[in-house]
Amino acid sequence: MESLRTLSNAHPKPPHIRFSYGTAGFRTLGSTLDSVLFRVGVLAGIRSKKLDGQTVGVMITASHNPEEDNGVKIVDSRGEMLESSWEAHATTLSNAPSTENFIEALDTLIRTTKTDVSKPARVVYARDTRPSGVALVSALEDGLSAIGAEGRNAGVTTTPILHYLVKAINTKNTPDSYGDDSEEGYFHKLGISFRSLVAERKALEPLLIDCANGVGTLAAITLRDHLEDSLSLVLENTDMSTHGTLNYLCGADFVKTMQKLPPSLANRMKPGQRACSLDGDADRLMYYYLDERGTFHMLDGDKIAALVAAFIVDLVRSAGLETEIKVGIVQTAYANGASTKYLSGRLPVKCVATGVKHLHHAAEHFDIGVYFEANGHGTVLFSPSTQQKMTKHQPSTPAQSTALKHLVNLTQLINQTVGDALSDMLLVEAVLSHRSYSGEEWDSLYVDLPNRLVKVVVADRHAFRTENAERRLVSPPGLQGKIDELVRRYEGGRSFVRPSGTEDVVRVYAEAVVRSQADELAFRVAGLVYDEARGDPARRPKEFL
Repeated sequence: MESLRTLSNAHPKPPHIRFSYGTAGFRTLGSTLDSVLFRVGVLAGIRSKKLDGQTVGVMITASHNPEEDNGVKIVDSRGEMLESSWEAHATTLSNAPSTENFIEALDTLIRTTKTDVSKPARVVYARDTRPSGVALVSALEDGLSAIGAEGRNAGVTTTPILHYLVKAINTKNTPDSYGDDSEEGYFHKLGISFRSLVAERKALEPLLIDCANGVGTLAAITLRDHLEDSLSLVLENTDMSTHGTLNYLCGADFVKTMQKLPPSLANRMKPGQRACSLDGDADRLMYYYLDERGTFHMLDGDKIAALVAAFIVDLVRSAGLETEIKVGIVQTAYANGASTKYLSGRLPVKCVATGVKHLHHAAEHFDIGVYFEANGHGTVLFSPSTQQKMTKHQPSTPAQSTALKHLVNLTQLINQTVGDALSDMLLVEAVLSHRSYSGEEWDSLYVDLPNRLVKVVVADRHAFRTENAERRLVSPPGLQGKIDELVRRYEGGRSFVRPSGTEDVVRVYAEAVVRSQADELAFRVAGLVYDEARGDPARRPKEFL
């Protein structure tokens, strides 16, 4: 206890800041997070003890946020996000104003969760390339030391690799082994399954990858070696040393939000070429291509979901398993209306609230659950019973045998713990190879309704509350009625408003049949939100109508 008190005093909570553990964990300016990292170290140790000494993970990253931001999230023992009931504990501990208050909150947590603190604690942790990460790792290590946890530093790596390591460590030497518990094990698993999936198929044209000047650069370099000659990767935006370059005018979030090519690629891409962007910690993926006229076309998470889901449905049918294995897809309100219409005619579609935990849990209810947010974050889950059926299934024809082999390889290629840009990229490339699709042919599966996503900076995002999978506002009162009135003026109009889970902004999404109307609807709704939030008229963005 004395060691805990001494170390806690070395990491005091800054006054006047309230921290909140949301969908992405804690995320804010990196310079304010020292006390949070110390306390997360303690909490991760307690969580491991609660799970009888199973390893939990801690990832220090702010993903697609600007370089000066940082964040931290805890990964549970199956490689998944922290159990939601513990998010409140994280928030409580992080906001204790003093060491004595922190120790009191810790005692309450241990009592209410009935945690045996004499159990061992094991934590594996990593960080992305942000400069603030070095000091934050040190604060985390003090927290682990204070609670007596055994720490394993996985160094600078991607968020999905950290998730993989947690699951691999906890399933080691069991029938459910997820792979060797090392970075090399992760790359070996991806490389061998991808090479098997595309064996004897014509090699695709080289793929250009925008690495967002982040940690995905390191992973993509290593992955390239493991792919051998099965796929050629051309890496761009790989500057991890120049201050301020991370996610700046590049990366998956830039492409999705701005709906255009990163400027650094303007002279690198040729007409007909396909490319993709990772985000800062390589858990999001955005594809795009230039048509023959050199015009940019985006292939977002909805397009990835449509491509992948249709391929898996066909494989299940070809393997003779369509009566035993049901494939379903999970979307959020951000999914383009055209994608929902396309998919609904082919398989069950469920809409849930934004946030990977909601998508992941809903996908678990299908035999094979596909989920991708429009922002490019997603994966595919194969239930344990489905994997057993695939192992026991006796194909009756060579075609069934081939389809079954492909399905089994997909279970190895796909990182089922979390959205993984590099794993998802190989999944897309495998499907494109099997379908012999160009970017243009993939894009033609359905035509997106023009849409626009607008950020509105507000003083308090918590004033905005939603219902019906975040498609309707319940607060501020009366605002939803005004939005409905606007939407009715536009053909094929749809718009919704939801608060960000990570920053004081409200996101406005709008779509309509015509691009100019989608933009106009988005900026009209953004204007409504800005005025409702009592934004300063002098600073009102000029595009808000």
